Amino acid sequence: MCNHYRNLEKQMREWAAIERASFADFDKKPAEDLWPRRLGYVVRQEKHGRVVDTATWGVPLTLKGKRPGTTTTKYITNVRNLTSPFWRSTLANPPQRCLVPFTEFAEPKQGREEYWFSIPSRPVAAFAGIWRESDIGRVFAFLTCEPNALVAPRHPKAMPVILPEECYDAWLAGDDPQNLAVPFPSQLMAVKED
Repeated sequence: MCNHYRNLEKQMREWAAIERASFADFDKKPAEDLWPRRLGYVVRQEKHGRVVDTATWGVPLTLKGKRPGTTTTKYITNVRNLTSPFWRSTLANPPQRCLVPFTEFAEPKQGREEYWFSIPSRPVAAFAGIWRESDIGRVFAFLTCEPNALVAPRHPKAMPVILPEECYDAWLAGDDPQNLAVPFPSQLMAVKED
């Protein structure tokens, strides 16, 4: 699953202007290299329009620990099972949906090496995301789906759901996630090795 992506600020600000999304006031700016449990940009729909905000990547899930009376917390970064009770209410609530902008994303190769995927015709694209308030503040994750023909030979398990620009409104308005959780066309993507 994708657990590393980039979001270059210059391209992000240009993209936000094109998408008519205003930047919220936030104290900390996300790093350009994003890893789980770090701050990233999300685009939320509000009554007056889209807002670029920040949230921490990874939705906390507290589970029973191995020892009696203990708990452990996992941070879920990817939403694969769209019918899971853990995600169902969030997915059904359009205000909890977001766009997760990215300039490129990585899938592991071996060791510390990665394959980097991008969409050459779009300096910034967006994953289909969800966000929640939590004990650690606002958090987010993004949907994954079957990999396309470009990703599958390198990472056969899954790939992020990349939304075509014409589907941004439908995603944020609450269209059925099953209809939008499909592989992005491989012919529109490029890959480079790290």
